[in-house]
Amino acid sequence: MEKKISTLGIVLGKFYPLHTGHIFLIEESRKKVDRLIVLIGTLKSESISGELRLQALKIQFPELDIRHITDENPQFPEAHQDFWNIWKQSIEKIVLERIDFVFSSETYGEPLATILGAKSVCIDLDRKIVPISGTKIREKPIKYWDFLAESSRPFFVKKIVLYGPESTGKTTLSRMLAEEFKTIWIPEYARELLEEKNSEVEESDIPLIAKGQIRLEEEAVQKANKILFCDTDLLVTKVYAEHYYGRCEEWVSEAANTRNYELHLLTNNDIPHVADKLRDRADRRDEMYSLFEKELIQSGRKFERISGNFAERFSLAKKIISSILLDV
Repeated sequence: MEKKISTLGIVLGKFYPLHTGHIFLIEESRKKVDRLIVLIGTLKSESISGELRLQALKIQFPELDIRHITDENPQFPEAHQDFWNIWKQSIEKIVLERIDFVFSSETYGEPLATILGAKSVCIDLDRKIVPISGTKIREKPIKYWDFLAESSRPFFVKKIVLYGPESTGKTTLSRMLAEEFKTIWIPEYARELLEEKNSEVEESDIPLIAKGQIRLEEEAVQKANKILFCDTDLLVTKVYAEHYYGRCEEWVSEAANTRNYELHLLTNNDIPHVADKLRDRADRRDEMYSLFEKELIQSGRKFERISGNFAERFSLAKKIISSILLDV
């Protein structure tokens, strides 16, 4: 009996980010060969790290052979006179077998296949089946949200922080806005921790609160629909730590200043204070509001002030969020 010759194909891309066009390309390619290797080429200077894009591919295609080209190669033939040989060397360093087919949805497929001694197969070059590109998504991720692979979406979620003194409606607004925009919100981890330990906050609680808030946020961003509403952030933790204890652990302060958010909604204290066992600063809300506002300004955060009764606050916040969705 004649032995069947196994065929090997590759798909090479930046997957910047992974989207439904890439998924279609990979799924169609794998039907045409016995084995398919997906190669991702990335640069350190790109806004979405190579590690995140590699992870997105592995989540989407856990059964596929996916390999990462980390060489800082030129991106266009006109950028280097030996462009195709440079890419040939990078590919042959991590694919040692003979390559039979190069699958692509770009014009580079033909010359790349030629230099590798393979056959080029072009799939949906004109983008008629999946009309999208990575450039469009990077420019307007919310507009093209439905074209993003689910594993790529967390990077593009717009995080909105409800931020301000105690008893200024942050939790209520977070819940109402999440319902309005069909997404999710995360609560204040400090409240969860302090209710569990049934005691007032202590300085040793600050790192625990910070870690808990980060964990809630990183879990929620995986499930959010375009926007995630955060009932507080580490900037709040930093303000309270410095106010109560005169200091904040360096890593907490650094995380507070470097974590990225689309917008902070600064809630004014022009509504009645509602007392509970975790609220003890009813007479100092003006002072705390000033501290919160000062921190936003000093850290260069983009923010909007939210005032009025609950209906007015919700209406203003809804208008602001709607403009973000139309803008990005």
